[in-house]
Amino acid sequence: MPRRGEEVYALLRLVRPVVLHSARVVEGQVRALGWTVGSRAVMEVLAAEEPMTVPQVAARLSLARQNVQRHVDELARLGHLRTGPNPAHRTSVLVRPTAAGRRAFATVHAAELRELAGLASDCTSRDLRTAVRVLSALERDIAGRAGGVDAMAPPDGGRR
Repeated sequence: MPRRGEEVYALLRLVRPVVLHSARVVEGQVRALGWTVGSRAVMEVLAAEEPMTVPQVAARLSLARQNVQRHVDELARLGHLRTGPNPAHRTSVLVRPTAAGRRAFATVHAAELRELAGLASDCTSRDLRTAVRVLSALERDIAGRAGGVDAMAPPDGGRR
């Protein structure tokens, strides 16, 4: 294997356990709100970019629309999201956080930032910026090869 390939492989081998361990930590932090890791991700996107349609949120998260719809339905049931008319499309509603949802996400995110500030203390801010740049490039290139959300659709396009 070429040296560069080995270096990228070593980095990617670390990503999975980081994601899995992070998900476990987040799950514990949001459980009291009735959220999951997935619903927390939906709230993050909508808190930053609301209002959006479910397909837009799904594309941003590289998830299937149906999975995002389940999170949206549950968050709406909890009173953290609401839907409203979409002037650009009659059947695809716009989703946005409620005031309670916005407060809940702000509280969760502030606690996360406090906890994250103490991680990787042996890395400099420059190291962290480099890591963000490298991981962003890998995400871009791998997503391009994967074909995005369409790659998650069944081969028959969902038709039965």
